[in-house]
Amino acid sequence: MNGAALQTEALSPLLSVRGATKRFGSVLALDGVDLDLRRGEILALLGDNGAGKSTLIKCISGLHRLDSGAIHLDGLETEIRSPADARFAGIETVYQELALFDNLTPAQNFFAGREIAGPAWLPRGLRFLNKRGMDAEARQVISRLKITLPKLDVVVAKMSGGQRQAIAVARATVFARKVVILDEPTAALGLRESRQVLNLVATVRDQGNAVILITHNMEHVVELADRAMVLRQGRKVGEIVPTNSNKQDLVAMIVGA
Repeated sequence: MNGAALQTEALSPLLSVRGATKRFGSVLALDGVDLDLRRGEILALLGDNGAGKSTLIKCISGLHRLDSGAIHLDGLETEIRSPADARFAGIETVYQELALFDNLTPAQNFFAGREIAGPAWLPRGLRFLNKRGMDAEARQVISRLKITLPKLDVVVAKMSGGQRQAIAVARATVFARKVVILDEPTAALGLRESRQVLNLVATVRDQGNAVILITHNMEHVVELADRAMVLRQGRKVGEIVPTNSNKQDLVAMIVGA
């Protein structure tokens, strides 16, 4: 691929949402929202409680279905009807609740429901789990993302909140081929653990993933995000490149001042 083609690929949206509309009964949760996300970019998705942030990411990740509108990946319209559809399309989501299995190790959490088994010529129900292969891949990902854990054979229940969050983010990167969505990844974490997770998010971006980051922390937005998009009452009300000098403008858009 020549330089011009690479530049065009970098500028073209990897994920594009057009006219996203979603109702829950009489409540209009999303009202014609547009979103563009490019590879190697962090988009901060901002808004007050009830602004539509969670609804939008749940539509992108397949937990909800849009009533109208379209989702495009690499320029092709993609119907996402379930979380399985989203994962198959290369979209992984880390929700605030984490949804890790406390009684499993990091590697077991990475591959829960998507275990590596073989040999391939056997029927699926007769294949053997490739524990060594899963442990090796988990170790490689943890090393690549510079995550510090006590031991890989320790269950996650015995790890700190920051380590658990790092495992959840790392698990998403194992399978995400296009987009990683992070919902408040530093919520309820101390300063040191928040720093570890923020560094991890930057690493995920630097390795070519496109990232949607939901957060209420303006300092984190300015530090990490290439762009910030604001929703209010289900509508997109603005989008800017966040800097220290325009933090108040972002806050004003969020509260409607």
